[in-house]
Formats: sequence, structure tokens, C-alpha cells
Amino acid sequence: MKKILFALVAIFTLGISNAAADNDKLVNKSELPVQAQKFIDDNFAGIKLTYAKLERDFLDRSYEVVLADGTKLEFTAKGAWKDVDCRYSEVPAAIVPKAIKDYVQQNYPGEKILKIEHENGFYELTLSNRYELTFNKDYRIVDIDN
Repeated sequence: MKKILFALVAIFTLGISNAAADNDKLVNKSELPVQAQKFIDDNFAGIKLTYAKLERDFLDRSYEVVLADGTKLEFTAKGAWKDVDCRYSEVPAAIVPKAIKDYVQQNYPGEKILKIEHENGFYELTLSNRYELTFNKDYRIVDIDN
């Protein structure tokens, strides 16, 4: 009985510590990593930053930024971009690797890239026709979802 009670207390304590570790904090643009600040300045000049927050999970930190035009950006703890979601406009061309941009222009002429994610060497795109394309680290298409 004592072992069961001890196990329940341990699980409960672990659950509380995980919940306490999962807290977000609003930050100013100047508190973002320099790499993230430069990315915003280079690709979204003139668009006001609505808010930025540091997201702290148990073992991971990241930053979420929302711009006045509805664009949502996510960065790693060091400031590398992970996700660019331009809900009402097109992802800036400078963000998209040339091989991927060429593939989209050739196979989906007239379609715009609304969202791009970069994680674990893969790029995932959402086009204006709502197709989702996945490219590997060599910029080769590996999945198409419509």
C-alpha cells in the first residue's frame, strides 16, 4: 500500500513540475535572439510586431512572433526560423530555397507559398491551392498531400 501511495505522489509531483515548466513569457523584439531579429528585419521590414513570446516547455525553448498583418513566425531558442505562416499573403521569396521555389513554379504555376516549415532537415509547404508539399534536405519532393 505504501508503494502505491508513494508512486501516486511521485506521479502527481512530476505532473505539477511539468505544468510549472510549461509557461510562456511575453518579450520585446529586442529580447529575441539576434538571428531572429535579423530575419524579421530582412524579410518583414515595415510590418509591425504585434507580440512575441518565449515558450518554455520542459526541455525546450522557442519563440513565437505574430506580426500585424497576421503572419506567424516560430524560431528556435538560438533564433533559427522553424515556421513562417503568412495567412493572408505569400511567404517572402528569400526564405524559400531556390530548388524548392523552382519546383513549385514549374509544377504549380500561379500558386503562392502561404506557409513553410523547416525542421529536422525537411521543408513542408502549404500552397494557395491548399496542397501540402514535403521536401527532404536535398530539396527533393517526398510527399504531396491535397
